Amino acid sequence: MIKYIGSKRLLVDQIVSLCSLAKPNGGSVIDLFSGTSRVGHALKSAGFGVQANDHNAYAHNLALCYIQSDAPKIAEQATKIIDELNTIEGKPGYVTQTYCINSRFFHPDNGQRIDAMRDRIEKLSLTPELKAVVLTSLIEAADRVDSTTGVQMAYLKAWAPRAHKPISLRLPDILAHPKDRPCSAHQLDAIAAAQTLRADIAYLDPPYNQHSYLGNYHIWETLVRWDHPETYGIACKRVDCRERKSPYNSKVKIAAALDEVIQAVDCDTMIVSFNDEGYLTRDQIEEMLSKRGPVVVLDREHPRYVGCKIGIHNQQGKRVGKVGKVRNTEYFFIAGAGAHRIAAEELELVAA
Repeated sequence: MIKYIGSKRLLVDQIVSLCSLAKPNGGSVIDLFSGTSRVGHALKSAGFGVQANDHNAYAHNLALCYIQSDAPKIAEQATKIIDELNTIEGKPGYVTQTYCINSRFFHPDNGQRIDAMRDRIEKLSLTPELKAVVLTSLIEAADRVDSTTGVQMAYLKAWAPRAHKPISLRLPDILAHPKDRPCSAHQLDAIAAAQTLRADIAYLDPPYNQHSYLGNYHIWETLVRWDHPETYGIACKRVDCRERKSPYNSKVKIAAALDEVIQAVDCDTMIVSFNDEGYLTRDQIEEMLSKRGPVVVLDREHPRYVGCKIGIHNQQGKRVGKVGKVRNTEYFFIAGAGAHRIAAEELELVAA
């Protein structure tokens, strides 16, 4: 899966364990802020029915691929298309001009092939799930040859070694649906999703500070939408990055937005993941969740995103700041029916 700030790659096993404790016989989970769908993919693999939601087009595409797609129905056809795309010669277009010449996110050789492959995908008459699998293959292949520290706020002054490798697509790790547990992808605003979807468990991992996922991954948004947007700044961001603002990126608005969602979701157990670098305190989130029943809070220390180790640089690539802390704390807040079971399990682990 793609490099992603805020990714739960190191915590995904714990999240699956929490869901399994909350619902021992399995069931359904809403992943309300699905992002890369890494968590939803792991829950689907563990036998849960997953409803993934995210309002960004690239995240919805990833959810269509990893959550809604059913591997036995789609893998063979997707493989044939991916094999065909790997044979296509490059042809310069929007990506080459915008992200290889106007900026330096990809080497021009790869940019030309991304252009040609993306144009070919658009001309094929594909089902939403099949198109999503193929687009995810292209995004992940481009991610493996980019020249960034992992986010698209800036690019490296000199080409990263991986940028010189030829882009190569491969089939994403798509899964079969669990028996009798449907999986689906949705592209709704968080409150609309909270008011619409219902499951045994709701997992919430909202943005928690000023860093916008759309701004950090604007190239993936453009590759999915393929709308050739106007851009601005050195990073050639989509102009709608200025307009599509999330209340979760606002210190003033985040509390009211999250509280509204927490109270609206129809589920038996709610699990909220939040970071100690976020705008809200532990006490604030506990108070919101207490309206839903008993609350258990677990904390896990883990390494910060890799970019923090590189330091702070100006637009010319010169280091201008020092590295801060390299570890942070992730809080898991569990409220509702599963809280007592999870609390009892934690006490047994401590006693052992």
